[in-house]
Amino acid sequence: MTDKPAEKPTRRDLMKPVQLLGLAFGAAVFAGFVTLMSMGFFQTRPADQIQRALVVGLVAAGVTFIVVLVSVALMLLAVDPAKVTATVDRPLLLPKETPDATAPDAADAPEAPPADGGPEKPRS
Repeated sequence: MTDKPAEKPTRRDLMKPVQLLGLAFGAAVFAGFVTLMSMGFFQTRPADQIQRALVVGLVAAGVTFIVVLVSVALMLLAVDPAKVTATVDRPLLLPKETPDATAPDAADAPEAPPADGGPEKPRS
């Protein structure tokens, strides 16, 4: 058997639309259920309170569905599919031109002048 060459993952491979909709639907069901529980839908109450709880629960579920769907889709757009499988061999928050503090040549790097414009420290 021969293996296929590694292809770049596409956005569709990162998260399939069914998974995206399923995640949003699951969050909506959870939010609707919590809203119904907190408003006393499952208790013995007058019909108008149960109807009000049902409407508020459906609104909460709908808003949650839309918010989760849009936010996950927008976060998915921020991912570069080519960089998903790339290995990271340096800290992500450091600038590229700054030498790493653990590198042996970091002690030989020149010091930056003070930011406040004061006198420089004497070098030893």
